[in-house]
Amino acid sequence: MPTLLAIDVGLRTGLALYEHSGRLLWYRSRNFGNRTRLRAAVRQLLHDLRDIEWLILEGGGPIADIWIHEAERRAIGIRCIAAEQWRADLLYPRSRRNGTDAKEAAGSVARRVIEWSAAARPTSLRHDAAEAILIGLWGMVDVGWLRSLPPAVMRS
Repeated sequence: MPTLLAIDVGLRTGLALYEHSGRLLWYRSRNFGNRTRLRAAVRQLLHDLRDIEWLILEGGGPIADIWIHEAERRAIGIRCIAAEQWRADLLYPRSRRNGTDAKEAAGSVARRVIEWSAAARPTSLRHDAAEAILIGLWGMVDVGWLRSLPPAVMRS
C-alpha cells in the first residue's frame, strides 16, 4: 500500500504517515539530538517503511538535506514546503497571526484528523507532531491522493 510521510523538519521532528486513501496511520514526535543520529534514523525509517512514495517536508537547510538525500537515493517523491503554504489552506487567518496561535490551531485541527482517520488518540499531542499531521494532510491533496480536504476535519 503506497504511503506518504510528512515531516516537520528539525532535530526534534514531527512525523505523520498517511495511507493512499487519505487516512492517517500514525504520528509521533522524536528528538534525534544531533545530525549523526538523525542520519542513521532516517536511513532506518525509510528502510522499514518500504511503501513510501512521497515525503512532504516542512523546513529546509542541512537537516532537510538529510531527508532529501535519502529519499532521492530511494527514488521517493519529495515536496519541500514552508509553513505558510499549508497554514494558508488549513488554518483560518485569525489563527495565523503569530506562531503561538498557529501552533494552537494546528493542534485542534490535527485532533480532528486523528478522529476522522480513526487513528490512536494521543494522551498529549506535541506541536511538531500536530504540524506533521497537517503537513501530511496538505500533501495528500497536493499529490492528488485526496481530491479535497475532508469537511469533518475543516469544520469551525
